[in-house]
Amino acid sequence: MTTPTQPIRAGLIGYGYAGRTFHAPLLRCVPGLVLSVVGSTKPEVVNAAIPEAIVCPPDEVPTREDLDLVVIATPNESHFPLAAATLRAGKHVVLDKPFTVALAEARELVQIAEQHDRLLSVFHNRRWESEVLGTQAALQSGALGQVTHYECHMDRFRPNVRKRWREDPGPGAGLWFDLGPHLIDLALYLFGLPDTVNASFATLRPGGQTEDWAHVQLGYKNSDNSDRLRVILNASLLVSGGGPRSVLHGTRGSWAKYGMDPQEAQLVAGMLPTDPAFGKDSDPGILFDGATGQRTEIPVPAGNQLGYYIGIRDAILSGEPAPIPAATAVAVMAILETTFQSGAEGRTLPVPLTPDERGYWTHWNGSDETNAR
Repeated sequence: MTTPTQPIRAGLIGYGYAGRTFHAPLLRCVPGLVLSVVGSTKPEVVNAAIPEAIVCPPDEVPTREDLDLVVIATPNESHFPLAAATLRAGKHVVLDKPFTVALAEARELVQIAEQHDRLLSVFHNRRWESEVLGTQAALQSGALGQVTHYECHMDRFRPNVRKRWREDPGPGAGLWFDLGPHLIDLALYLFGLPDTVNASFATLRPGGQTEDWAHVQLGYKNSDNSDRLRVILNASLLVSGGGPRSVLHGTRGSWAKYGMDPQEAQLVAGMLPTDPAFGKDSDPGILFDGATGQRTEIPVPAGNQLGYYIGIRDAILSGEPAPIPAATAVAVMAILETTFQSGAEGRTLPVPLTPDERGYWTHWNGSDETNAR
């Protein structure tokens, strides 16, 4: 068991793109966390980048006695068995998104974590991006009046179908399993639990085997069942250039944000999250006054995904909930699973949470999850 004076010993399973780009550098830059073990089938690659880490086969990491926390950044279908084994071995767990590939697995993981009194969280790192921080600031400013429409895009231009597990048919594959959890989590973070889900999917690239276009509408109701808000989430692999990443429309005006958060590119280039330039975004948010049409550029806050692992460290040491609690991960999975059902059936559906699961959201208050704990 760790104490405030002992470092938290972390292990990372998976050293593919997510493991080496996000998790490893973030873990290594948080005081009080030590990345001491990496589970990988390519020890030479890990040793070159993290010479101080022990490298072992991935399936050995969950039961190692020299670890307190295990981060799982492996193909989606392996998330549940690896996390279950790790929790049962008495270790805290962080899962890369998606949390699991099925809602039933998500619920079972929560039960296992509660049985063993371990922290369980999912890495929805976009909450710590400049675009999202700017969206949150625009909502809290009151400048838009009553916000009635939020739209968020995660679009890319990848016209060529690649041979890899994400694009081959199978559990947890496809564009929406890759990007949908991020988008759904942002809707929950900014606006709370929706009432309805409506989704449409398509495979638009020649030779594609899984969906590469997704359009999801989340409906929010007032207490009298009248419409209050529409959230539009969109992802595509055939968008070059494109429009704004995030848009808010309200009764007094609109707000838009163009350009991607710089952190991923900075991490790929080798910049550490402790660099003063890390996360600084030169693309401002743009406020459009509804009455006058005036256009005002508003700088967005710098992002830093280091905040997620700082929160994980503090939660382990204090026993408080994780920065993204497992209850949020279950809600994301409920909505994700429902989007696929909605798309297949061509109809609008409710969010299938139990009364206890809905209880978590009873006191939700505007992108401050501390109010919902």
